[in-house]
Amino acid sequence: MAVCEFCRASIVKDADAVRDLGKMAQVLEDYSPLQINAEGVHAGRRFTVVGRIQLRYADGFWNEWYLLFDDGAAGWLGDASGQYMLTIPQPNGWTRWPAFGDILPGKTYLIGDGHFTAADRREADCIGGQGELPFRVGAGWKARVADFRRERAFVTLDFSDGDAPLLYKGFAVTLPDLKFQLLRDAEQIKDSAGKYRGRVESLLCPACGFAIGYLPGMASNLVCPSCSTRLDAATPQVQVLTKGEQAERRAMTLPLGAIAKIGDKAYRVLGAMVRMDEEGSEWSEYLMFTPAGDFFWLVETEEGWSRATVLDAWPQPAEPDALSVSLDKIAYRRLYEYEATVTYVIGAFNWRVAQGERVRVAEFERGTARLAAERTREELTWTRSTPVALDQLRAWFGTAAPKQAAQPASGAASGKAGMWDMIGRSVLWLLGLNFIPLLFNFSGVFFLLALGALALVLPPMFAPWKE
Repeated sequence: MAVCEFCRASIVKDADAVRDLGKMAQVLEDYSPLQINAEGVHAGRRFTVVGRIQLRYADGFWNEWYLLFDDGAAGWLGDASGQYMLTIPQPNGWTRWPAFGDILPGKTYLIGDGHFTAADRREADCIGGQGELPFRVGAGWKARVADFRRERAFVTLDFSDGDAPLLYKGFAVTLPDLKFQLLRDAEQIKDSAGKYRGRVESLLCPACGFAIGYLPGMASNLVCPSCSTRLDAATPQVQVLTKGEQAERRAMTLPLGAIAKIGDKAYRVLGAMVRMDEEGSEWSEYLMFTPAGDFFWLVETEEGWSRATVLDAWPQPAEPDALSVSLDKIAYRRLYEYEATVTYVIGAFNWRVAQGERVRVAEFERGTARLAAERTREELTWTRSTPVALDQLRAWFGTAAPKQAAQPASGAASGKAGMWDMIGRSVLWLLGLNFIPLLFNFSGVFFLLALGALALVLPPMFAPWKE
């Protein structure tokens, strides 16, 4: 199958006949530096990018680039938010495999000659295509795929054509690993990103008219900072996912749009969310992005700040239930497990996020570094985080940097709460100390005890606390 770059006609060659299948949907140009005719090298074999399909699932979209090697073999390069997976089709000689609906992220399966941990299970629609492709795709074509990982090794089971899956094997890679040539440069990316049929979408919230800053083609799932309406901007017509309510805006330490200069790259705060665990502890997470295609998170907790990056190479074992895991031959011990719930969200994200969304988190520790496994019924991801000093944040953000270290609370409210907590403990201490005298001389001791309690309680009640 081929898709004409000029008129979008889909042409298929079948049984020596060429037929026009009609128009193929245009892809949304994103921030990927890849393009048709780019060339690279893998395992000493040269290849050329000849086609692309764009796949959309419930929480986002990704690209699959079709590769032709100089020796006539073919492969695919998955491209999702700056992470890349190169896979080659393999003969499937198995007689047993997990059913698509039974695959659970975080569970380990025997695939071929090795054990792999399920990373995700997705049903996706083809929303666009370019160039030459090895099979017919178009409106209504659905992909049913499950991905598995073991360190850098990567396996895909493709159930799109039925219950017997096609098998693809490969590795997590980076663009420098593949020695690419003819990639799009920064100006080409900036000029085309977010374009559908030659136009750039500008966005005002359809619900309240608030201007939403975002990066078309990369951060297409938006939450209006003014009214919390959730929007999908990955189509030519912006869709309202959930009508929001006029909500009180929370003061975040880092404002949306703040720029951090890190090395020779400028990272922007795209989105921010607050999460809470079962015990009521809250922390903030900020999505950082640069047009070079890199993402990472800045996490603000009571303990301070840290930088978290999604891992290409997974630890072993990769099950979140393990007591310890090893990454780069360094052992990490299990710290704790909890459920994290999104309690507040604003800005733009490269996947669909909403207030109330829950994930199960398992954390592992080695010194000051931590690994975290976040799991839902559809996906498992691993991240690695390291502390970031406040002075380092100030060097990155300049005037937009936080003015003081992260704290669980600040100002008069926390001081007031701490004072009343201390008073409560003091009153209980007095009662315990005088328990025996109260038993034998209640009337005499109680009067003196009441005077002592009032001496503790009355002064704070009239103190000049500032709200």
